[in-house]
Amino acid sequence: MTETTYPEVPVLVVGGGSVGLLTAALLTHHGVRAVLVERRAGPSIHPRATGIGARTVEILRELGLDAAVDATAVDLRGAVGKAVARTVVEMGAGDVVVVPMPTPSADELEVTPFRLRGVCAQDRLDAVVAADLTRRGADLRWSTRLIGITQDADGVDVELEGPDGRYSLRCVHVVAADGAHSTVRNALGVCTSGLGDLGKSMINILFRADLRPHLRGMSFATCTITVPEAPGLLVTVDGETNWVFHAACDIDAGERPEDFTPERCAAIVRSAVGDPDLDVEVRSVLPWRPRSAAAERFAVGRVFLVGDAAHTVSPLGAFGLNTGVADAHNLAWKLAAVHHGEAGAGLLETYAHEREPVAAATLDQALRRLADPQLHWGRGPEADAARVTAGVWAAPVVHLGQRYDSAAVVDPRPELPSTVDLAVALDGSPGSRVPHAWIDGVSTLDLVASRWTLLVGAEGERWLTAAVDAGLPAHRVAVPWLPSDGAMLVRPDGIVAMRARASAPDPVRYLTEVLDQVLARPATVPSA
Repeated sequence: MTETTYPEVPVLVVGGGSVGLLTAALLTHHGVRAVLVERRAGPSIHPRATGIGARTVEILRELGLDAAVDATAVDLRGAVGKAVARTVVEMGAGDVVVVPMPTPSADELEVTPFRLRGVCAQDRLDAVVAADLTRRGADLRWSTRLIGITQDADGVDVELEGPDGRYSLRCVHVVAADGAHSTVRNALGVCTSGLGDLGKSMINILFRADLRPHLRGMSFATCTITVPEAPGLLVTVDGETNWVFHAACDIDAGERPEDFTPERCAAIVRSAVGDPDLDVEVRSVLPWRPRSAAAERFAVGRVFLVGDAAHTVSPLGAFGLNTGVADAHNLAWKLAAVHHGEAGAGLLETYAHEREPVAAATLDQALRRLADPQLHWGRGPEADAARVTAGVWAAPVVHLGQRYDSAAVVDPRPELPSTVDLAVALDGSPGSRVPHAWIDGVSTLDLVASRWTLLVGAEGERWLTAAVDAGLPAHRVAVPWLPSDGAMLVRPDGIVAMRARASAPDPVRYLTEVLDQVLARPATVPSA
């Protein structure tokens, strides 16, 4: 068969799961043409996660997709967060132990006001993002797998196999979002470290069955089923007829994933529900195993690892998907700046410098929760005290409070002032996510989204003038985290790149020097 060589593309994204799709969406949003390849025939119908964190919602808002995703979410306001029951039938009859649905406090809403109304299964998120990419004319190549990759100083050559056979593609950069068993990572010879597999292998059963008659109006996010014939975890997808049930696959006892046929899975579901006559349609069966591991490098030359290809996070805490989305958000604007000639190639080195420590901290936090789940679910002063003793951060701090320390931040402050109070952690320090504040009815998060922005204090006239000369959008804000004559430069990903607590002698020159440093550009040579 004759091979066809396609024209060079700026970025190839390998993997069409949530993180890969959002990587392509963010690149498109920043004006970079990307090709996405995925071995499956389309977005997965099988939800792997349902917890979309506040930071991911902020990123979806930046893309203009938050309303569409929220429309697909299941409203669980007033529902049970975690339940424990022998069967669904007994749960509906009231024989159940419940933990309330975690709800953001008033203080948390002051820090991050954008939330989904409930849970949104990962397949629904993927469908929204894929549809938006298609509307934008993105190049999505389904049923296509990567079979080879090499790189040199000027680009990356990949070999692909799609519906019409094999072909080659030359790319400027490649983003590997191809999962925990990443083909790209393995081809590059990048090893992983960490505990690896945790606990028993599991079978994720996606099924359709009307459980409403048995639930009698009760709704929940997850329910641990304890009946001996079918112990496992029932997870809400739509709260009515679509569900996921996680059952153990005891490999040590001789069980194999392939033993879980649709017929057996339907029988397991009927036992878990407590209705032997339940009409069950098994839609998909997915074997999986909890893991905790991280790639030893998140970047190799022109290739970058994101999501599960970079780190596999144990599930308690719902950190895995959200950490992967944050990877994509960090990387996309940097690739765009380099591709548009606005930054030097050195900016891309800061991706690994920033995301590797965050991933390590997130894996650690997930493992600490796995050892004692109550450290995650507990609420109130006693739970906060227990978390501090155990070195467990509050979940909002894990999602939103972590900080960057790299050349893309001036005078970073990587140490967290609080691991319990998100508002204290988001204090405007360089390297942290810009604090939220309402400015004439608009959030600062919206003011700075997707672009370099200067926020100036109430008496920052000289900074405003300098921003005009430097070509930067600027906004005057009266907030406690910025002195009245100070200024804050915010990156396109909402991270504070610089905070000046007073006016500089030459603010235009100062801003230019800061941008030169952060964007890894050659320093400006003063005129004679």
